[in-house]
Amino acid sequence: MVVCWLLGNGCLFSWNSMLTIEDYYGYLFPDYHPSRVLTLVYQPFALGTLAVLAYHEAKINTRRRNLFGYILFFLSSVLVLVLDLATSGKGGLGTFIGICAISGAFGVADAHVQGGMVGDLSFMLPEFVQSFLAGLAASGALTSALRLITKAAFENTKDGLRKGAILFFAISAFFELLCVLLYAFAFPKMPIVKYYRSKAASEGSKTVSADLAAGGIQTLLEIDGEDPNKLQRLSNKELLFQNMDYALDMFLIYVLTLSIFPGFLSEDTGSHSLGTWYALVLIAMYNVCDLIGRYIPLFKFLKLTSRRGLMIAILSRFLLIPAFYFTAKYGDQGWMILLTSFLGLTNGYFTVCVLTSAPKGYKGPEQNALGNLLVLFLVGGLFAGVTLDWLWLIGKGW
Repeated sequence: MVVCWLLGNGCLFSWNSMLTIEDYYGYLFPDYHPSRVLTLVYQPFALGTLAVLAYHEAKINTRRRNLFGYILFFLSSVLVLVLDLATSGKGGLGTFIGICAISGAFGVADAHVQGGMVGDLSFMLPEFVQSFLAGLAASGALTSALRLITKAAFENTKDGLRKGAILFFAISAFFELLCVLLYAFAFPKMPIVKYYRSKAASEGSKTVSADLAAGGIQTLLEIDGEDPNKLQRLSNKELLFQNMDYALDMFLIYVLTLSIFPGFLSEDTGSHSLGTWYALVLIAMYNVCDLIGRYIPLFKFLKLTSRRGLMIAILSRFLLIPAFYFTAKYGDQGWMILLTSFLGLTNGYFTVCVLTSAPKGYKGPEQNALGNLLVLFLVGGLFAGVTLDWLWLIGKGW
């Protein structure tokens, strides 16, 4: 579970670092709306890559896919550092385009890792999926905490923002390297991982052979006399039709979350007594509560498993949109912080409920495919949410 948590953390750490040093980019590129543009560049790359990968999922070597993702994360994090040091912290269009390109690379890496890992862990234990997802949220909470510390430490120096940003990507690059090593050498050698992977291979999964080889097990796929029905699996289309409600759940959770967080929170909340700390505090509260929400389903009696219940609960979250609108217009910062925390809590909670309930009762290869499909809908929701986020700018004279 610890390794899954760390791998989850690595999957979003670089991207969260980029989101969290928004105020640095906002200061470098005041005219380009970086907090919205970077997310808008990242998403199509993530969605496009993930769609291709989910479609060809059954034939893809999962080990190569995940390693490629983590290595790309590592290289991109190093590139952000190099770019900043090479231009010695100057803004300008060239630098901005460079940052956007790196954001796109993060998107491609994320598609490889997130879909690959959730698919891979779906045929193991639900606790592993939960731990991986908690790691995803933890990366947000960690980067937020670090950001608050760096802001406090470097606040009044001229290059303070830049020092903070450089520190961030140095830590980020270190984390990604750790994940590459963990996934390449530690993860495949764990007995429980070997057990589930061999089980998936015996159910006809072709995606795990390289992983098993890394763990020192050769797969025996030369089984001629065996019952062919055992190796039959539902097609992606059939899986999707059987789990359409879960897929919609994932989509709706993230459409709502991303249409409020982070663009609306970091640009549209007016100014309050917290000053420049305000957006950071909101984002930190969101991240911490998202992390807490992902641990609630570990208590069986608090976990929502009814499919209709999930759908109703997730649809009722949309009431947060008018709530945020009126709070930003008339409310006090206390209410805003409360709402943001609730947004994070429900986001984390429902994500884990859906992704741990959906794969139950399927064979290994099907669980892997279903994990990939659900992450595809999650990223689709992210993309739609980020696009809708621009609607808050209507009537802002832009």
